Amino acid sequence: MAQTQMALDSLDFDGTVALATKVAPHVDILEIGTPCIKHNGIKLLEVLRAKFPNNKILVDLKTMDAGFYEAEPFYKAGADICTVLGTADIGTIKGVIDVANKYGKKAQVDLINVADKKTRTIEVAKLGAHIIGVHTGLDQQAAGQTPFNDLAMVAGLNLGVEISVAGGVKAATTQQVKDAGATIIVAGAAIYGAADPAAAAAEITAIAHGASASAGGVKKFLPWIIAAVVLFALFTMFKKAPEAPVAEVAPAAEISAPAEVAAPAEAAAPAAEVAAPAEAAK
Repeated sequence: MAQTQMALDSLDFDGTVALATKVAPHVDILEIGTPCIKHNGIKLLEVLRAKFPNNKILVDLKTMDAGFYEAEPFYKAGADICTVLGTADIGTIKGVIDVANKYGKKAQVDLINVADKKTRTIEVAKLGAHIIGVHTGLDQQAAGQTPFNDLAMVAGLNLGVEISVAGGVKAATTQQVKDAGATIIVAGAAIYGAADPAAAAAEITAIAHGASASAGGVKKFLPWIIAAVVLFALFTMFKKAPEAPVAEVAPAAEISAPAEVAAPAEAAAPAAEVAAPAEAAK
C-alpha cells in the first residue's frame, strides 16, 4: 500500500484551509507547498495541525542552507516531514535529518535538479534520510519530463528508504507510479483542479491503498447487477412453476417400478391379494 499526499499550493490562506477541509478525509498527508508556506508562514501550519490531527503534514521548505536552524521551528509547530534540497551541501542535509530525529519526525531529500541523482541518493540514505523525493517540477513537466526514469533508478537501489513521487501524477497514472516503487504518491493539480476535489482525492487514494479503477467501476454498477440477478431468478422460478406437478409424478413412477422387481418371493402373495380387489372393482 502507498500513502497519498495532497499538495496545497495556493497563496490564499483561507482558500488553502477550505481546500484542506475537503480533501483531508481522503488523503494521508497534507503538503503545504513551497509557495504556500513562503507566503503564509508557520501560522498556516499551526492552523492545519489543529484542524487535522489525523493527517500527517509535510512542509515543503526546500531548505538550501542552515538545515537544522530552519527546519526546527516547523517540527516544533507540528510538521511531520520537512524537505531539504538534494542540491544542498551535505552538512545542510544532515542538519535537517538530525533535527527530524530530535523530534521523532522525518526528513525528505528532494532530488529536483540534482545532476547525479544516484550518487546523492546513496549518500543521503547513509546519513539517515527517511524519504527520497523523486520530483519533476512544474517547469520540467512543461518541458515534457516525467518522474518515471528517476523513480525506477531510486527504487532499484533498494536502500530501505521511503520514496515519494511528485510530478503530474493523476488517477490514470497512480497504479503505474505505485507499481514502480513509490511509497508516497503526491498529487496536486489532479485534485485541486478537479470539479470535485474530494472525489478526485478519494479515487487516487483508493488506487494507492490497493483498490483498482476497475473495482471502482464494478462497485458503481453493483446495484444494477444485483437487480438483474434477482429478476433472472424470479423469471426462472415462474417459468418452471407449471412443470412442478409433472416432476412430482415422474419420480413416483420411477421408484415404484424397481420396488416391484426387487420384491422377494415371500412378498408375492400379498401383491396378488392387493391385485384381486382391484380386478373385482372393475
